[in-house]
Amino acid sequence: MRVLVQRSKEAKCVVDGKEISKIPKGLVLFVGFTEGDTLETIIYLVHKILNLRIFDDENQVMNKSILETEASEILSISQFTLYADTKKGNRPSYMKALNGQKASHLYDLFNQELSKYLKVKTGIFGADMKIHLINDGPITIMLER
Repeated sequence: MRVLVQRSKEAKCVVDGKEISKIPKGLVLFVGFTEGDTLETIIYLVHKILNLRIFDDENQVMNKSILETEASEILSISQFTLYADTKKGNRPSYMKALNGQKASHLYDLFNQELSKYLKVKTGIFGADMKIHLINDGPITIMLER
């Protein structure tokens, strides 16, 4: 499982010209799954995301987690391309990305687990999504397990 975490000032997901979801200040998560990912993997990464100290404290030092700030929303976007393999040639291979049905199930579990702690909004699994975000910092961190 891979999660690309981006601290954002605001973000939204648009599908077919229609705004599907929008968050104010918070985190945008791009989420991909591979063979062998389980609920245990999800719980580990949810804990890591919630406790990442990437928000500024009163001294403007990244020392607070999302749980310790007013930034209380997450936009979670499924993204199988996180498992792109570009070692051979110029066309990425997505063989390591988990197939749609299994990945969709794990993605739902991931969002349910996150929702126990914060408000989570999502795009539409498998859709052609347009993500608009203002990356704050910019802060972008890749998590993997």
